[in-house]
Amino acid sequence: MDLDFLFVNAKVIDGAGNPWFKADVGVKGDRIEAVGPLSGSDSERIIDASGLVVAPGFIDIHSHSDYNVIIDPRVESKVRQGVTTEVVGNCGSSAAPMNADVRAYRERYMRARLGDDFQFSWESMGDYIDIIDASGASFNVVPLVGQGTVRQNVMGYEDREPTKSELEEMKALVAGAMEDGAWGMSTGLIYTPSTYAGTPEIVELARVLRGYGGVYFSHIRGEGETLLEAVNEAVQIGKEACVPVQIAHFKASGKPHWGKTVDSLRLVDEGREQGVDVTFDQYPYVASSTGLAAYMPHWAQEGGADRLLERLRDPEIRERIREDQGGIYRTWDTIMVASAENHPEYEGRRISEIAELEGKDEYDAVFDLLLSEDAQVSVVSFGMSEEDVRRVMRSPHGMVGSDGSAAAPWGILGKGKPHPRFYGTFPRVIGHYVREGVLSLQEAVRKMTSAPAQRLGLGDRGLLREGFKADLTVFDPEKVKDEATFVDPHRFASGIPYVMVNGELVVDGGEHTGALPGRALRKGR
Repeated sequence: MDLDFLFVNAKVIDGAGNPWFKADVGVKGDRIEAVGPLSGSDSERIIDASGLVVAPGFIDIHSHSDYNVIIDPRVESKVRQGVTTEVVGNCGSSAAPMNADVRAYRERYMRARLGDDFQFSWESMGDYIDIIDASGASFNVVPLVGQGTVRQNVMGYEDREPTKSELEEMKALVAGAMEDGAWGMSTGLIYTPSTYAGTPEIVELARVLRGYGGVYFSHIRGEGETLLEAVNEAVQIGKEACVPVQIAHFKASGKPHWGKTVDSLRLVDEGREQGVDVTFDQYPYVASSTGLAAYMPHWAQEGGADRLLERLRDPEIRERIREDQGGIYRTWDTIMVASAENHPEYEGRRISEIAELEGKDEYDAVFDLLLSEDAQVSVVSFGMSEEDVRRVMRSPHGMVGSDGSAAAPWGILGKGKPHPRFYGTFPRVIGHYVREGVLSLQEAVRKMTSAPAQRLGLGDRGLLREGFKADLTVFDPEKVKDEATFVDPHRFASGIPYVMVNGELVVDGGEHTGALPGRALRKGR
């Protein structure tokens, strides 16, 4: 047998949940040619995988690398984790579609984190996908269309129901993105303008997905006080629209709500018993991350960032925001600034520390920081319990998703102190939770490979099978480890010496090769 690559003496974990077995794995072109005893085969490159696991490449079903994959196609923080395919466009926000108004808004409020050279040079989902294919990438990209982005294109940041014509225009944009190859639609129901949509509006948009075999992905409408109602809404949308549902970063946020995952998981089980195909993803940390502006009440964000900043300059409105019991987080000692372009000295500090340094009330410190940064401040919030994380992780309906962007310890993607999930999600599951007995190794790999592939409908990835695409992750089960921390996040994972995408090594001997064999995967093509 004539092969391009041959991994010998490997422990193979096939991604289906089966225990490991001893075998060789042969690769020809961009496909897995053979799995079994292959000692008599000829190969251009033979890699001794003694003591190593060869598994399907990991699929990050929940990411935000939409722009970062264009800035740096090597996507090093992800491929060095073993990620070979990444789903972008989550939480209601996608790169496309993008009309002139949306482009102008992004030029104003995204430039700081993307760099002066970044070009918003597309309009449709098809245009965006073409850019990825033209530049290449070190992993494959699965795009979703964001409902919040669609609403911004049609209605801006207005808090009202759409007119009939506006709803039809939004449905047409969703259909257009699906025609271009998107795999589903996402919502971010705690973020504006996504949150301004009621359930019936979302159902109407989700029904568009049905004709394309798409999936409804949802950052649900609250993960603390309203967690159970929000899970029920996601199940209801799936039931009424007749589409599969993927609930994002399943958790219970805020100490008063710890333990609610007992009931939220039960709601998932009940939804499935009722015939709704609902699953979820999770990252393996007790901290979340988002923009600081997201902690402002939704009414204060109506009209977009311009109007939010205008309101924050008004003493009376600041007081109203302070008194809004439902709209602003109050445990500021649990929230750490991750990035603030004009105040790098605050990165890694809690809001309570910043307030003390400035001699201000915590709320005033938050308001003033948002004003000085044009509302572009990212934060990390330590709001979950380890018991909930482990409970959710044990559910067979869950998958692993980073909720993070591709980064690197240099350049514009190396700024700030992002959540360590950008670098460590997948190795942390194996290196921490598998070793502690929360999951078996084969179940952890299933949650990273065949489960997301099945959820998406990727028919030739996610399993280590002859004829499948040669997306492979090779790791040392005893040494794999997440090295990134909250204090020092820009650190690559260890214990993953080889990563292959479409038959090419992108990580070889633990180092990035510079290869860009990934491509944008188009639904139905």
